Amino acid sequence: MNENSNGRGVIGSVESEYIRRHHKHGDLADHQCSSALVKHIKAPVHLVWSLVRRFDQPQKYKPFISRCVVLGNLEIGSLREVDVRSGLPATTSTERLELLDDDEHIFSIRIVGGDHRLKNYSSVISLHPEIIDGRPGTLVIESFVVDVPDGNTKDETCYFVEALIKCNLKSLADVSESHAVQDRTEPIECM
Repeated sequence: MNENSNGRGVIGSVESEYIRRHHKHGDLADHQCSSALVKHIKAPVHLVWSLVRRFDQPQKYKPFISRCVVLGNLEIGSLREVDVRSGLPATTSTERLELLDDDEHIFSIRIVGGDHRLKNYSSVISLHPEIIDGRPGTLVIESFVVDVPDGNTKDETCYFVEALIKCNLKSLADVSESHAVQDRTEPIECM
């Protein structure tokens, strides 16, 4: 699950440690691919987390989701049905909440149904505080594992999923940073 300088970004030692601690997907099978992406967001963790943790409203920052309906209570094991915007090779996805840790800022889902080719997909998102330009910022790491569909290669599958995640992370940054500007977070003095 290491990234390199092939356009996906570079994962350093700090990010690698967070991935080792929080992004456990089990052993990767031969017919699966996995990756991790990193995004630095110029907004404090509490603000970014307020968007990520909303299992019931992923469309707040995920541009490919047009509608979401939660089945049951908002707790581990809850299901959501999401409608996917046109232009993608899917129209619906059924997802289960696997982990929601408000203390550690870790969120995980598993896709359990829908009309798409992402079989056995699971993802973990973790948020970590950092200082960016003297202000509170957030390091976001999203990792995934998914089966490679028949007729596709591991590289093709990873490229497709990474492209979706990059769009989601860019949108998360845009929404969070817009809210942060409105909050006018004060710079942190370095000692």
